[in-house]
Amino acid sequence: MASSHFRSIAKEENLWEEKCCSVWPSTRNTDIKELISSSLGGFKKFYTDCFPAIVYDGESIHREPMNLSLKSLEDQSAVYSDFVWVVDVVYKNKFIYSKVVSGILSADDFPGLFYCCSFRMELINLCDVLEDCNSYGDGLPTISLQGKNPKFWGQLMDNVRLSWILINQRTGQAINLSSWKPLVGRMEWPSQKDFVLIFGSILPSHNMGSPKFVQCGLFMKCRVSDMDHTSLKITELSMELEDMMGVRVNGMNSVVILESAFGCRRSKDHNQILQSYQKYLVEKIKLREVKMSTGGCVDCVWIVSVIVALASFFSFIKSCVFF
Repeated sequence: MASSHFRSIAKEENLWEEKCCSVWPSTRNTDIKELISSSLGGFKKFYTDCFPAIVYDGESIHREPMNLSLKSLEDQSAVYSDFVWVVDVVYKNKFIYSKVVSGILSADDFPGLFYCCSFRMELINLCDVLEDCNSYGDGLPTISLQGKNPKFWGQLMDNVRLSWILINQRTGQAINLSSWKPLVGRMEWPSQKDFVLIFGSILPSHNMGSPKFVQCGLFMKCRVSDMDHTSLKITELSMELEDMMGVRVNGMNSVVILESAFGCRRSKDHNQILQSYQKYLVEKIKLREVKMSTGGCVDCVWIVSVIVALASFFSFIKSCVFF
């Protein structure tokens, strides 16, 4: 009976492994398979943790209490070296791009800059300085579309999917930082050749020098191919964290915020995720309005104070002269 039970469990785990590999081709990586089996509780748990996306409700987005601070992360490099990123891009069930990254790119090369400067992680960034990205040929991931340029936008928004999974090897946790579907997008002006899709999630800041929440933005930029005008090259794929005032979070605070993300609530309902993102944008606008009005009052007080001080000074000078 025991052996039959174990065979049944093994068979079920194999089915979950096949399911994960069909959703995330990066999980076919030998090291990732071993990591999921040995440290993350198996493929069933991995799917349960990573298929839903993080949902924001404006209050608390944690499924469990968090007790996290910079003091509990004294060795920052030890923390981000435990991170593993599993990234996949899909278009109409066709896998366009897959990448597995250990640690945080360039953090070890320039640790001082990483801690103090704005955090940004780039997986693809090839066409910033080159006018013609077609010179890379097949070196760039390509999305094949139908129709002409104006129809590209709808096809991208409806069919592109991005998964950006963060794994902590030390704690055995995994979470998907992406919204799967685009939250918003835009066509770059004036070229009308570049399309930018923005995915991501809303994370708690834990008072790391930021307002209550920060946006984990995942950016995908695509450029229309000049070769056939029916395909797009992915020219940028990056991640950055931005607070509610539009200020990018530095590397040190980003590590703490990302470490806390594993406790966030999740949902499989994209409409709920989209509505929660729109709610976040409303709160963001309100906060900026409050900051601007408060700043305006402070400026007025400062101007009045300067005028009063100058008036008092000149009055004093005048009295001295007449005396």
